[in-house]
Amino acid sequence: MPTPTKPEIRITQRDYHFAIAAGLLIGLLLLPILKTNNPSIYAKLWLIIVPFFLLATPLGLRIAFLIGKKFAIVYQIAKFGIIGVSNVLVDLGVFALAAVFYRTQFGIETTTVIVGAITFYSLFKSVSFIVANINSYLWNKHWTFDQGTKKQTKSEFVQFFVVSIVGFLINVIVASIAFKFVVGSKTGLSDVQLAQFGTIAAAIGSIVGLAWNFVGYKLWVFKK
Repeated sequence: MPTPTKPEIRITQRDYHFAIAAGLLIGLLLLPILKTNNPSIYAKLWLIIVPFFLLATPLGLRIAFLIGKKFAIVYQIAKFGIIGVSNVLVDLGVFALAAVFYRTQFGIETTTVIVGAITFYSLFKSVSFIVANINSYLWNKHWTFDQGTKKQTKSEFVQFFVVSIVGFLINVIVASIAFKFVVGSKTGLSDVQLAQFGTIAAAIGSIVGLAWNFVGYKLWVFKK
């Protein structure tokens, strides 16, 4: 019986175009998040953030491609990782906008009650995750798992829905637990401190949720 050959790993102009677009998205999304959470670093680096990711993202993809020639999974993980980073930033960006809207509409000042912040945190995180998950599906279908030309079926949508719901629960639960663990025993926190702790917890939830999504997408939803 002939030994099965490994699928050839190729990098195309389309891959570079996707990487550049993702780098631009990452840079643009990082700006308002950094400005909100660390104004001093933002003031020093804001001019170079977008150009840096425009260059670093395709360069990182190229390095992953070279490694992927020996370990094929590395290249796919790299593409998923690029989308994952942009997804985390979409998640954090929508979360930050929701939190700002809440404070603006309801006149919440620095005397915000911690319990109230925790109550609304899970709601904000849920909204941001849903938006980020739609972003993830489109990018991963058309680039990471390269199935943009594959006809969509009901089973694919059902599988995506199941994986996404589980990922949603993992993301929100992990983020909410992390947030409660950090701020639950603290009093007198300012809005800036709450935003910083919330961003850290949101990132943790997003990373854990993304790890689940990669496994689910690869082994079930977009299985070739």
